Amino acid sequence: MTLAYLRDYCLAKPGTSEDTPFDPTTICFRVGGKIFAITDLENFDFVNFKCDPDRAIELRERYEGITPGYHMNKKSWNSVSVLGNVPDKLILELVDHSYELIFFSLTKKLQAEIRP
Repeated sequence: MTLAYLRDYCLAKPGTSEDTPFDPTTICFRVGGKIFAITDLENFDFVNFKCDPDRAIELRERYEGITPGYHMNKKSWNSVSVLGNVPDKLILELVDHSYELIFFSLTKKLQAEIRP
């Protein structure tokens, strides 16, 4: 998984924006103003994704490269390695899962504006 591929994949999702609110190297991908993925531009070795808490535990038990979210709520965020020990296909599924969790937490009005 490359940063460029992940970035393009995230930005292709409806209503997605990116910013660097914490420092110049930490990039956040948002939908409706809420973060669904966060990573470092210079040290791209993992990405934090929001995750259903039960699924988060299951993924951590199954994959060595998935750990509780670094600097995030450990119950509902995972840090996912992009260094080859988590399949790229799963990483993209986790992008989708995180995006959907955040999207469906938005107001119905905002959802309709993003996906008319």
